Amino acid sequence: MLDILNDDLSKKGEDPVHFDSDCREGICGTCSLFINGRPHGPEEEITVCQLHMRSFNDGDTITIEPWRASAFPVIKDLVVDRSAFDRIIQAGGYTSVNTGGVPDANAIPIPKEAADLAMDAAACIGCGACVAACKNASAMLFVSAKVSQMALLPQGKVEAERRVKAMVAQMEEEGFGACTNTGACEAECPKGISLANIARMNREYYAAALFSND
Repeated sequence: MLDILNDDLSKKGEDPVHFDSDCREGICGTCSLFINGRPHGPEEEITVCQLHMRSFNDGDTITIEPWRASAFPVIKDLVVDRSAFDRIIQAGGYTSVNTGGVPDANAIPIPKEAADLAMDAAACIGCGACVAACKNASAMLFVSAKVSQMALLPQGKVEAERRVKAMVAQMEEEGFGACTNTGACEAECPKGISLANIARMNREYYAAALFSND
């Protein structure tokens, strides 16, 4: 519908509405918008590009807004700068692995529960809905998902202490708010990322602060 709107505006010689989109399959998260007061719109666990017009009634007024957070400055119209997330991930750094041939899939035994939780955390697409939904514009759900996906696996243990401290420090530097456990982030996340990741990140952070040599 935004494409149709922009086609009409272009035909009239007017500036089209600027918005982000890419995959249109609910994978990349760049389509992030507030639709009628909710991140990604009224449906559960989908992104804006998966929100069909049949979700609305004929004659409805649809209000579309960009994310509202000081850490996500508006560039133009519906486009915001979410590079703060990129800098948090960059702060997490690398994961040490041995070079050489491809290891056997069963070379490092990983409990199924840990593998499942790590995969669930890795499902985060970094769209920023958690920040947009939070009254404090907190990025705790995003950061905790990125910490958890590595902290749960043996491959992520080598740099675990440095990683969590660096990512939390970068999150604070970017100006995101504090978490007050209202749960709005989990409720609006298009991938259903669990609040349990925040608890796990807090444990990782406090352990790193107490016992690391950094």
